[in-house]
Amino acid sequence: MDIPVTARSAPAIPLLGAYARLETRLRSTEWLSGLALLAVRLWLAKFFFFSGLTKIANFTTTIALFSDEYKVPVLPPNIAAVLSTTAELSLPVLLVLGLFTRFAGLGFFAMTTVIAVFVYPDAPENAYILLLAATLVALGSGRFGADYWIAKKLG
Repeated sequence: MDIPVTARSAPAIPLLGAYARLETRLRSTEWLSGLALLAVRLWLAKFFFFSGLTKIANFTTTIALFSDEYKVPVLPPNIAAVLSTTAELSLPVLLVLGLFTRFAGLGFFAMTTVIAVFVYPDAPENAYILLLAATLVALGSGRFGADYWIAKKLG
């Protein structure tokens, strides 16, 4: 399909060609998307790890919060507190390493879904955390994660 070139559109054609070459180069190296996924991994890891540290700082208070404020359905408060604290302290390590990234992202997606539905349904940050976790589930660790290099070595 030929695009009609006029005096007004002629300067745009080289610009589009340059952009297409840049886009091809960025896709072939995967470094830019790898950096973006690394940033997502590190941000989520920091967010949840500090939450876990807060929980273990005074675990009696944590259990009281799960009993009185959080009220997670199905699970008893002490089990919910242990599970969430364990997840918040272990899954961030996986994210930092980029190891089992989709699994860690799925864990945070599930935990945030429970928080968004049952604990703090009006908190807007839940949507952001869900989007970031879903990004990791969909795309994995990216170039700067162990998953990428393991798959490259074994695949």
